[in-house]
Amino acid sequence: MKQLRLSRALTLTALTLASAVTCALLPASAAFAQFDFTVVMSGLNNPRGLAFGPGGALFVTEAGVGGSGTTVTTGDGSAQSLGFTSSVSRLLGGVQSRVFSGAPSLAVTAGGAPGNGATGLQDITFVNGQAYGLIGLGGDPAIRNSFTAGENANGAQLLGNIVTLALDGSNTITSVADVSAHEAANNPGGGNPGDDVNSNPYGFIALPGGGFAVTDAGGNTLLGVSAGGTVSTLSVLAPRPNPLPFGPPVYQSVPTGIALAPDGSSYFTELTGVPFPAGAANIYRFDPLTNVTSVAYTGFTNLLDLAFAPDGSLYALQLTTNGLASQTGPGPGVLTKIGTDGSRTNISGPTENLFFPTAIAVGSDGAIYVSNQGNFAGAGQVVRITATAPEPGSLPLLAGGLMSLAGLGLVRRRRGAK
Repeated sequence: MKQLRLSRALTLTALTLASAVTCALLPASAAFAQFDFTVVMSGLNNPRGLAFGPGGALFVTEAGVGGSGTTVTTGDGSAQSLGFTSSVSRLLGGVQSRVFSGAPSLAVTAGGAPGNGATGLQDITFVNGQAYGLIGLGGDPAIRNSFTAGENANGAQLLGNIVTLALDGSNTITSVADVSAHEAANNPGGGNPGDDVNSNPYGFIALPGGGFAVTDAGGNTLLGVSAGGTVSTLSVLAPRPNPLPFGPPVYQSVPTGIALAPDGSSYFTELTGVPFPAGAANIYRFDPLTNVTSVAYTGFTNLLDLAFAPDGSLYALQLTTNGLASQTGPGPGVLTKIGTDGSRTNISGPTENLFFPTAIAVGSDGAIYVSNQGNFAGAGQVVRITATAPEPGSLPLLAGGLMSLAGLGLVRRRRGAK
C-alpha cells in the first residue's frame, strides 16, 4: 500500500513540536571570542534575503506575517492565509526604515504564534540600481487559482515570481518571470518521478550577461531566467541515498542560497531533507560554460546561504550545528569561512549569537551581515559580525532547540510509490 514519505524538510509532527520552542532574543550587542556581534536592524517580520544597493545601503526582505485573506493548504500540509504584508527594509547611515511594502505573504495566522514562518519576499538583488525581488510559494502552483479576483488584482499571482520593486514610495511591483509556473510544467516531482508538484523559489542572483539564476527549494532545481523572462532548467538535484539506519531510503537535496563566484560560476547551498544526516549538506558549483553542476565542498549540515567576500573567500551559513533531527538538539546556526586555499574556520559563537539565521551578505569592508531569527514575526534581526583579532580555528558552539522550516517553504508532504 502507499505510504507517506517526506522530503524537503520536517514532518508536520516535527513542526508542531517546534512551535513549542521559545525564541531567546539576541541582546543589542555582544562580543564573544574574537568577533563582535552587533544587532543593526530589529523588529523585522521574518527577515530573509540581504543585498547591498544604491548608496551602499543594506536591504533585507521581510516575508511578512500573512493576513486575513484566502486560506490555502501549502506544501507542508498547513493552512496558510494570504495577506499583502511582505516588505523590504533598508539600513542607511545607521538608520533603519521600511522602503517597500504590500507584497504577497502566506503564513499560519491562527494558533499560538500567528505570522511566524511566513513565505513572501525571499531574496533581493540590484541591477543598475533597479531592485528585483524573489517571492516564494511553498506548494503546488495550482493553489494560486484559489485566490479571489480582488486578491489577484493586488498581486496574489506574484507568489513564485521574480519581480521588480519600486523603492520610490509607490510600492509598484511587476512580474519579470513566473518561476513556479515553469516548475509545474517542466519539473513535476523535482527530480523524483511520480512526486507531487511543488515550487518554492528561494534564492537568486543577477548574472553578468543579463538574466538570473534561481534555486527552487520545492523543485530541487537550479533555474536560469533570461533578461526577457524566459525560464529554463539548468540542473535538477536527484535524491541521495540515506546513510542512516532510520528514515526513508533517500533524502532530498533542497537547494537554498546562491552566490556569484569571482570566476562567473554560480555556487549554491543544500539544506538536505529528512532525516537530515549531519555532515551531508554540500555546496555545489554550476559552470555556465559547460552547464555542469559539481560538488565544490562537502561536510556541512543544513546550509541555507553563502556569500563571497572581497578577498575571494567564501562564507557558508548553516541553519543548525548538529542537524535538525539530532538527538542532542540541532544547536545554533554556524557561520564558516572557507579560505581560497580551502581551509575552514567557524566564526560564530554561543547559542544566542545565531538563532535560526537565514541569509548572509558581506560588505566591501569585509563586515558580515546575517539575517537572524528569520522565522519570527516582529522579532527578526540583522546582525553585523566583525573580527576584532585574528580568527581562531573554531569557536565553541552550544546546543539549541528544534526550529521550524515551514516559513521558508522547505516543508512538504510527498506521496511515494509502494
